[in-house]
Amino acid sequence: KKKSLSWLQDRKMEGAHNGSMFILSGFGKMDTFTYFYFACSLVLFLATLFVNILLIAIIILEESLHEPMYICLCNLSVNDLFGSCSLLPHLMANLLSETKTISYTGCFIQIFCLHNYGNVELIILTVMAYDRYIAICNPLRYSTIMTKEKVCKLLITAWLYSFFLILIIVALSLRLPLCGSTIEKLYCENVSIIKLSCVETSVNNIYGLFTIVVHFGIPLTIIIYSYIQILNVCLKISKEAQAKAFHTCGTHLLTFFSFVIGALFVLIGNRVNSKTVPSFVTVILSLEFLVIPPLINPIIYGVRTEKIRNAARNIFRK
Repeated sequence: KKKSLSWLQDRKMEGAHNGSMFILSGFGKMDTFTYFYFACSLVLFLATLFVNILLIAIIILEESLHEPMYICLCNLSVNDLFGSCSLLPHLMANLLSETKTISYTGCFIQIFCLHNYGNVELIILTVMAYDRYIAICNPLRYSTIMTKEKVCKLLITAWLYSFFLILIIVALSLRLPLCGSTIEKLYCENVSIIKLSCVETSVNNIYGLFTIVVHFGIPLTIIIYSYIQILNVCLKISKEAQAKAFHTCGTHLLTFFSFVIGALFVLIGNRVNSKTVPSFVTVILSLEFLVIPPLINPIIYGVRTEKIRNAARNIFRK
């Protein structure tokens, strides 16, 4: 048995050196408490599946929630499920495996899925911020500006835009010849592949920088502008209306910051090789925006949004 296990490990390592597999060296920091990490990951994955599927079911089944805001929220949960399923099952399998590897094809599929998850998440959060801006700053025009048809078109555009944007990123990386097989993460990402390239990667870097500036810069500008305008309006209205507005916006801001802080850490960390941060901390923080928002988003909205709570009670009564 030991010989066959050793042979299998040798074959996997040989595959990694031949370029058919990548070694995920981030797991090296997690060898001590493997089963504990696996149990935590399993609980996290099952909880994420449960809360997101429950929220999607509530929004679909309750007709009173067929409004622009909740359509966005339903899409957010679908995207969160997509992101979690792209990461956690393979991560758990590697925790129990002797060799922490991922195939060449599987690596690029994971890059596409995780980057697509991040892009769509940010676009949906931007649409939700704009929705709150219209609802609070232009309430009389809300029903004409934010119709269900317009929101559905916006969301379909968001998914298609992200799909083609990431497809180009993956296509540019697929053409690169690689001189290494070790990725210092728990999962595959595009920058890690670029770092393994044997040739000049200026085209990849320029396109990557362009997508960061456009894809992060424009949504962040819209979100910041929306909330500044909301704050200006809130300072001029009654205290009761202020409390209601802050309660609604507080939910969106919690969701926004839980995703953006982790995503910015990864973006900055990939381009600034800081040796002051322990490698274990870097590995864990690189997971934050991939595993925490999908779990807490439905919980935050479910607990803080009265219409969702009431809809859940009605469904469970029936």
